[in-house]
Amino acid sequence: MWYHKPAINEELLQSLPNLKVVASSGVGIDHLDLKLLSSYGVKVSNTPFIVSTDTADMGMALLLASSRRLVEGHEMAVSPDTEYFPADWLGVEVSGATLGILGMGTIGYKVAERAKAFEMKILYHNRNQRKKEEESAVGAVYCKKIDDLLQQSDFVLLAVNLTPQTHKLIGKRELELMKPTATLINISRGLVVDQDALVEALQNKVIKAAALDVTYPEPLPRDHPLLKLKNVIITPHIGSATKKTRWVMMEEMAESIEAGLAGLPVPREVL
Repeated sequence: MWYHKPAINEELLQSLPNLKVVASSGVGIDHLDLKLLSSYGVKVSNTPFIVSTDTADMGMALLLASSRRLVEGHEMAVSPDTEYFPADWLGVEVSGATLGILGMGTIGYKVAERAKAFEMKILYHNRNQRKKEEESAVGAVYCKKIDDLLQQSDFVLLAVNLTPQTHKLIGKRELELMKPTATLINISRGLVVDQDALVEALQNKVIKAAALDVTYPEPLPRDHPLLKLKNVIITPHIGSATKKTRWVMMEEMAESIEAGLAGLPVPREVL
């Protein structure tokens, strides 16, 4: 499966009685009905670890691009109408700012490692608190309650898996808890955010900006209000989109398929 295609449903499974394994690219499995696949005796694998470094890089890239208004700055620099650069055209400082990370798994932790190099203060919320030595290595402080993280952070970065518990994790209430100077960064899944609430928050300056590598749907309808806002950066779900990573993803998927066909343990099997 690549970009969630083909759709794995009962009709497809019934048409493929010899199917042994489904190898899905990337880390997310929210598009798969694991119980249904298991009932047909089909094993599932993904590629969870290879994508983490590039996705963490993408998270920092979005944070930096949004804070320093790179997209707007580029448009100004190349516009045929630009006659001078205004002296009061300002971004937001990153060094010393507070980054709140929701989801401190492999990707979230790698974001924290990068943020430490920018001298950021790091807060995080996770289902389980990290080991003390892991926290100390990146200078991260655990927030038991999401609300505490939202209220204190200058940048809130989402790196959670999409589950029933994280569906629309960030809605109207959560956005109103954030600072009016804060930026929301999403590198997880579009459905983790209530997009209607986000549009309203951005339009009414409840928060300052958003930087999104994921939306719902993808791509957004061309008349979607998010596409018209100056304080939003949207990229086309390219967190893992580097040549090396995509190559290794393909290799890992092929390895899982070969193992499944041979009746061997499937590497990176999703249980």
